[in-house]
Amino acid sequence: MSDPPVRRLGRWPLVLLTVFVVMLSVAPAVVTTILAGEAPYDRIFVSFPGLDVAISTAAGQGVADLSSTVTVGAVLWILFFRNVRGRDASRMAGSVELTVLQVASAAWATSAGAMIVLEMLDSSGIPFSRLGEPGAMSFLYDASAFPRAWTVAFVAAMVTFGASMFTERWTGLLIPLWASVFGVLAPVAVGQILVGPNHDFGSDAGIYQTLLTSAAFGLLLVGAARVLTGRLIDPLILWRLGKTLAVLLPVIVASDLLLAWFKLAGTGLLESVTGWQILIRGLFLLGVVSITATGWVWGRRGRLTAHRITGLLVVTTVMIGGWLGVTTAMTRIPPPQYFAPTSISQVFLGFEVLDPPTALVLFTQWRPNILFLVAAIAAVTVYLWAVRRVRLRGDAWPAGRTAAWVAGWAVVVFVTSSGFGKYSAPDFGVHMIVHMSLNMAAPILLVLGGVITLLLRATRSDPARPVGMHDWITWVLHWPVLRFVFNPLIVFILFVGSYYGLYFTGIFGEFMRFHWAHQLMNVHFLIAGYLFYALVIGVDRPPRPLPHIGKLGFVLAAMPFHAFFGVILMTGNMLIAEDFYRYFGLPWSDLPAAQYFAGGVAWAGGEIPLLLVIIALGIQWSRQDAKDARRKDRHLDTGRDDEFDQYNRMLEQLAARGVARPAPRTVEENDT
Repeated sequence: MSDPPVRRLGRWPLVLLTVFVVMLSVAPAVVTTILAGEAPYDRIFVSFPGLDVAISTAAGQGVADLSSTVTVGAVLWILFFRNVRGRDASRMAGSVELTVLQVASAAWATSAGAMIVLEMLDSSGIPFSRLGEPGAMSFLYDASAFPRAWTVAFVAAMVTFGASMFTERWTGLLIPLWASVFGVLAPVAVGQILVGPNHDFGSDAGIYQTLLTSAAFGLLLVGAARVLTGRLIDPLILWRLGKTLAVLLPVIVASDLLLAWFKLAGTGLLESVTGWQILIRGLFLLGVVSITATGWVWGRRGRLTAHRITGLLVVTTVMIGGWLGVTTAMTRIPPPQYFAPTSISQVFLGFEVLDPPTALVLFTQWRPNILFLVAAIAAVTVYLWAVRRVRLRGDAWPAGRTAAWVAGWAVVVFVTSSGFGKYSAPDFGVHMIVHMSLNMAAPILLVLGGVITLLLRATRSDPARPVGMHDWITWVLHWPVLRFVFNPLIVFILFVGSYYGLYFTGIFGEFMRFHWAHQLMNVHFLIAGYLFYALVIGVDRPPRPLPHIGKLGFVLAAMPFHAFFGVILMTGNMLIAEDFYRYFGLPWSDLPAAQYFAGGVAWAGGEIPLLLVIIALGIQWSRQDAKDARRKDRHLDTGRDDEFDQYNRMLEQLAARGVARPAPRTVEENDT
């Protein structure tokens, strides 16, 4: 594309579009709140806090949702969609995207901070007038999960804002990126998707939709801000953006359909206010997809001009504003799944567990864990894509590494989506099998896949093109924070201390009550295990590599802690998370027997994999010594290694000075 630069339109088009999109993001929720009045509060047995509190909460959430979406989009644009080349590409320079990030993160922090107070009142049905009563603030803050969720969002927004003001290097936005992920997820995870039958499906779909819409819609909003300030989008960056949207938008549509099925809970689409909201929101999403597809077709046919890009992005921005507005409005009306008949098991899990966890049940009663299933599909797809690129280039990649990576994710999918995953919440023994599989078995296979080495080989750094994956991975590998994370002491505490800190402090019993927290634990197990084994037997070179003797000591030091943990579970008098398990009232449940079995699993499941790791480590050590010996021989044969010749010449010099010397060394003696 060789269009002339877009004529600068001044600041007013951007200002007017921003005002219009803010109104679109706020108005549907405010109108819904006014029209609904006290009815939504009465239906969930919460007193009405007053129209002023309700409207303020609706407006505050609308602003927070819009500003958080723009914040995520700006962070992603600066990280992965900048048109920068060469050695200085890792340095942050002034740009319109950085300005957008500063403004959006400041707005997000302000609105999230306000939402902490507003949700304290709205979720508890308390008017503004009672906020000043003694002890009211602390009581209301603990009375609901929403204020704490918005606290997470506020902290994430402040971290992002601070980084946008002071960071100078590309890696300076990696922590804000992770903070933003938690910030946008927190209010959603504790909201409507956590209630009702099948809320495990609804929660996972909501998590993916929140993350992917924040990414895709945020990028489109930032792109619109860029072109409205008269800045072209480089054709290569535009192509990269198009491919990203081609991947994200279908998953967003699929998650929206799953959420619609979950929220309607068997009712008709037009039988409730929620159904109408789903329909209207779907039309806005269809508009975004259609406009993006139109841009893709025009680009493939060479008809995508700078002015058409501007028009498409402006219209898309309006559609996104409408989608965000209806999404916020949906939180103001209890959906039908709130009122579906629900058992105790469905309250905590989202599904029934009527049968005892026999071997037949565990291997045949599958229930897909969408969070890990989609992650596994994405991870395997990217890996196979990289293998194909390496082989098309004429290079070899060991089939064993590919098999290890695929097998690792197969283990993850099996233990989270089979009957083991289904019964991991109501049965502590089954939970420990899943825990050990995610913490021990899967990470061992994944680190043997060498995914970082593969991606570095599959990509290249081209000074003539915008920086890409090869440069990003290289920068991350030299990031001081990553070196800190891979500190052996930190990894050891994370890997071993998680068992004692999670199960013996009451955290486990509290987390098991919520689907998002259970999923977070599983993610933690997988990451902790990956970090541990990456230091010990990983194919990829860690930022802090250990010598072979250090790796052996690292593994041996961890073994007693697993044994002690298993023994404590088997012989201790305290039942882990007893209150949580008593809630179910399952006739087949035997808590002492389940805990005794869990202790045995923790003991054997910790010792056996570590013994296998020691064997693998010994093999790697032997192979490395043989490799070093072969390299030494090659150097000697080519004359590049003359260490023993230098030694003999030194002895001759000493003899010339009259100093007694031993006999000169031979090559074999020198090697010894």
